Formats: sequence, C-alpha cells, structure tokens
Amino acid sequence: QVQLVESGGGLVQPGGSLRLSCTASGMIFSINAMGWYRQPPGLERELVASITSGGTAIYTDSVKGRFTISTDNAKKSVYLEMNSLKPEDMAVYYCNADVWLTKFHQGNYWGQGTQVTVSS
Repeated sequence: QVQLVESGGGLVQPGGSLRLSCTASGMIFSINAMGWYRQPPGLERELVASITSGGTAIYTDSVKGRFTISTDNAKKSVYLEMNSLKPEDMAVYYCNADVWLTKFHQGNYWGQGTQVTVSS
C-alpha cells in the first residue's frame, strides 16, 4: 500500500506564511501527479493545487499568486508554499497522490490531513 505523510500545518496570522510537506512511501512504481486539497469547516473538499511529475502545475483561482506547489520526484514529495494567508484559507489540507503501483495498475491516495488556521 501507499502512505502519504503530511507536515507543516499550524496557526498563522493573516498575511503570514506556511509551508506544507507531503511524502509518499510504499510500493510505488512511479508518480503521475501529486496535489493539495483543502476542506474548510462545513464545506466540500476542493482542489488547491496539483503538479505532474513533469512539473506542470495548476492552481485554484483564489490562491494564484500566493501559493506555490513544487515537487521532488526523487523524494516522492510535494510541497505547498503558502504566502499572504487569509482567514478564508483556513481549512484541513490534504495531500493527494496519483500513482502507478505497477506498469498496469494505478492508485489514488490521500494523506490524513493537516490543519491550517489563519487567525489573529
């Protein structure tokens, strides 16, 4: 199986910064893409940003220019640099990985989530 371990969440004041990290482990043949989703209280989970193994990244409009996603393929890790944080960014952030388990079998996995709180 594949495990995703996230770190880096916490409490930050509006305008502050945080960096989230996520590392995948387990029987991974290769990684298609990794990404970050978030779920604010009482709302649906939404895509924040994702990046392919080739480096192509997409962002939801509300974080463009403030968040940067990056990946280290050798470490099977993905990072989310979050700047100019706003109260509306407060949510549980989840790491997601879309991987090849073998040449013929794919899988999609989630981390356990890390809380990001933006408050003064």
